[in-house]
Amino acid sequence: MNPKDKKNPYGLENATDVPAAHEDYSLEEILAEFGGSLEQTLLRGTETTEEESPSQPPPDPVPPPPQPVSSMARPMPPEKAPPAPAPPPPPEETPTPAEEPAEEPTPEEEAPKLEDILSDPSLREPAASTVEMDILDMALPKAPRPVSLEDMVGSTVDAVMEESSEPLLPPKRRGLFSRKPLEETERLYGPPEPEPEPDPEPIGPEPELFREAAEYRTAYHRRRRLLPPAAIVSLVPTLLLILERLGITVPGWSDDPRRQTYVLLACLAVTALLCHHVFTKGARLLARGRCTGELLAALSALVSAADCVCRLMENQRTDTVPYASVSCLALTFALWGCQRESGGMYDTFRSASLDDDPPYLVTDTPQGACKQRGAVSGFYTAAMRDNGAVLWQTAFLPLVLAASMVFAGLSSLGQDRTDDFFLNWSAILAAGASFALPLGWGLAYGNLARQLQKAGCAVAGWFGAERISRRKKMILTDADLFPPGTMQLGGVKVFGEVLSVALSHAASMARAAGSGLERLFDELLRTELGSYEEVSGFAFYEEGGWSATIRGESILMGTASFMRKMDVRLPGDINLKTGLFLSVDRHLIAVFAVKYNASENVDFALRMMTRSRVFPILASRDPNIVPELLRRKFHKGVKVEFPDLTTRVALSEAELDRGLPRALIFREGLLPYAETVVGSRRMCRAVRRSVIFSLLGSAAGTLLAFYLVFLRQYALLTPLALELFLLLWTLPVLLMVDWASRY
Repeated sequence: MNPKDKKNPYGLENATDVPAAHEDYSLEEILAEFGGSLEQTLLRGTETTEEESPSQPPPDPVPPPPQPVSSMARPMPPEKAPPAPAPPPPPEETPTPAEEPAEEPTPEEEAPKLEDILSDPSLREPAASTVEMDILDMALPKAPRPVSLEDMVGSTVDAVMEESSEPLLPPKRRGLFSRKPLEETERLYGPPEPEPEPDPEPIGPEPELFREAAEYRTAYHRRRRLLPPAAIVSLVPTLLLILERLGITVPGWSDDPRRQTYVLLACLAVTALLCHHVFTKGARLLARGRCTGELLAALSALVSAADCVCRLMENQRTDTVPYASVSCLALTFALWGCQRESGGMYDTFRSASLDDDPPYLVTDTPQGACKQRGAVSGFYTAAMRDNGAVLWQTAFLPLVLAASMVFAGLSSLGQDRTDDFFLNWSAILAAGASFALPLGWGLAYGNLARQLQKAGCAVAGWFGAERISRRKKMILTDADLFPPGTMQLGGVKVFGEVLSVALSHAASMARAAGSGLERLFDELLRTELGSYEEVSGFAFYEEGGWSATIRGESILMGTASFMRKMDVRLPGDINLKTGLFLSVDRHLIAVFAVKYNASENVDFALRMMTRSRVFPILASRDPNIVPELLRRKFHKGVKVEFPDLTTRVALSEAELDRGLPRALIFREGLLPYAETVVGSRRMCRAVRRSVIFSLLGSAAGTLLAFYLVFLRQYALLTPLALELFLLLWTLPVLLMVDWASRY
């Protein structure tokens, strides 16, 4: 670097006579000239700082007045080498900036000029000292200040919190063939919400059941008295037609169309008067938006009466016998169905009114029918709901009714035969109003209600029967399979314990388990004047046993296989298939030989369930009651569903619930319970089949009658032929509903 090219900070071109080749000096040379190296000065400053007392903080240093610093302030002769660095003075004698602070110039004193500094060496020493301290202040860091642990932890926590508060930018994702960032399209779904509980079944205001039973009893006897005369009156036209068909001349009937019409119209009027309950029921159901077989029978009678009136008038109507006799029989069959239905409701409410708190009720569960304890509240509401026949007929019969009107118009008005409209409509509607339509539900329910009333049971109409037989399963417990009196104690053997203590432990365990053995051990405990113990920590085992804690002792009770798996030693001479073993702290103290006797009613009920394909679910708590025991005690063809232990305990606890009654049971044992469920299933199946068969007959009759009247084949579609056709479709329905009560 040429000194001539660089101006002096003070505006001087060349302050000394030093040659240009010797104008640049190193830092070591400058420090050596001014009294020590950098390391020595560092050591002196550190030692001086350590000697200072912490109790007396050093005074604030006063900044020295700004003085010019130049590398040419003190040049060295070029012919002499730089002297060796002088040894550092002792720390005590070395002044520090804190000990010798520079004095600030007063206004009276003037700062020395540059010419004086260069000419007077005494003025240069302070400048050199000042230069040395300035260099040290710039080159060396300040003395470290002690930091406490609290300050360090606080600063660390603050830094972490600041980093966590900053949002993390997601990394940019790029597609395979595009540089555009991919959009996050995956949708994360939260956990599924719990299913809402179903709304409770509404229960309206329910009257007293014995009053309803009295009303249905009155209706039943009234319709029963009207049914025979209605049947006789409705058969009169049929008998006259049969005699005429056989060629027998009947005075006042044969060869006189007007007298025939008067007789038919009179018989139809009397039959309609006797069967006024059919008109009342059809109108009541129509007001609720229901279209049933009773409504079609009533409309058929009205249309036939209109056809008789048209025949009496002088017009161009086709000369053929009206179909009033068919309508009379339809009204009679409808009255029969109403009479049997009212009889079934009477039997049902008569049984239900025996006790406001019946011993048992049958309700529906997701697993199947279950026998519980409860009240009759809700039984009337379930019994008064629409049956399956009404619902299915309402969905199909409006089409039959509309089709009969359309077909009558096509076969009469469409062929310019206006006077034959009521004739054709009466024929088509009589064929569509099948005799079997009102019988499917009335006869089946009447037969079932009468059978259950004898067995001490009652089912809540179609709704209750369909609910308890939907799953085709029944939950059976220990008391259902082995009722009181069928379990006996064959013997007791005690090992090193008093009999009363062993019976006390066994009875307490049986009561905690809630099994059928509770009643057996309760009788033995009373005989031995024992008492029940407090049981804690009770548990069931899949292997066939129970465990609990009584008075701080571990109690185990169960079968022999259960005891062996629990490491309890058993005597080798004891071989009991239905024995119960009791141990205290894994030591055997008693053996009970329990004998299970099969009941004839239970065996008959299981056979009946097998024939009707209703499968029992074994929800037993007794470790001995397993499917193998049932096969040994009852017929070998019995099939039961044996779920796991947790399910069995849950199903057995379902008997303690109080659900809505679908059926009521007033007798003990499995047979009434099985008759209710099996009878309900058979009744529902018979109603479904009969309704389907009657609807098919109605559709077939409607189409066949339209085809014949459209071709004017009245000779083939005579009233006798139509009655025979409808009776043939009714016969299978009568057989089906009769099977409902045969099980």
